[in-house]
Amino acid sequence: MAEATTDRARLTVLAGPTAVGKGTVSADVRSRYPDVWLSVSATTRPPRPGEVDGVHYHFLPPEEFARMVSDGEFLEWAVVHGRNSYGTPRGPVEERLAAGRPALLEIDLQGARQVRQTMPEAHFVFLAPPSWEELVRRLEGRGTEDAEERQRRLATAEVEMAAAAEFDHTIINDDVTRATDELVALMGVTTPERTA
Repeated sequence: MAEATTDRARLTVLAGPTAVGKGTVSADVRSRYPDVWLSVSATTRPPRPGEVDGVHYHFLPPEEFARMVSDGEFLEWAVVHGRNSYGTPRGPVEERLAAGRPALLEIDLQGARQVRQTMPEAHFVFLAPPSWEELVRRLEGRGTEDAEERQRRLATAEVEMAAAAEFDHTIINDDVTRATDELVALMGVTTPERTA
């Protein structure tokens, strides 16, 4: 079991291009490092097969999302790929940090830039693919988007890849277990086999 070894909890923001495996790495953190709290984002997009409301995302109707924006209830929010809105509810993040618990936020580049404005003390980590060709292969292999949506996401990914220099660290997602271990080590979380 993982144990937190942080002196002061700090939000870690994980971002990267579409299909790089942010969700896969986050799921691995969730299963192997239970001391790390993962923020659950809200979105107006419909659930993909197997996604559970409140676990993978809070799936909201556009009207409810807009109300939360106007009431200042998001730490960050953005319209992604020109279609759906995504946002991070502010309250749960602030509660976990106040309790001293390591917190991880997995979001897109636009969201990460907003968090840098609202919470500059956060730690920003960019998850990168081993190569552009591998990123394309992962997106096509996912099979969750039609051809038009894949092209839209690849165009966005090109812009996102160029932003890696804005982040404190870059992790290459060539192996999920290794990438996860590198991420939690950066967060100051250790396993019994590893000391900080």
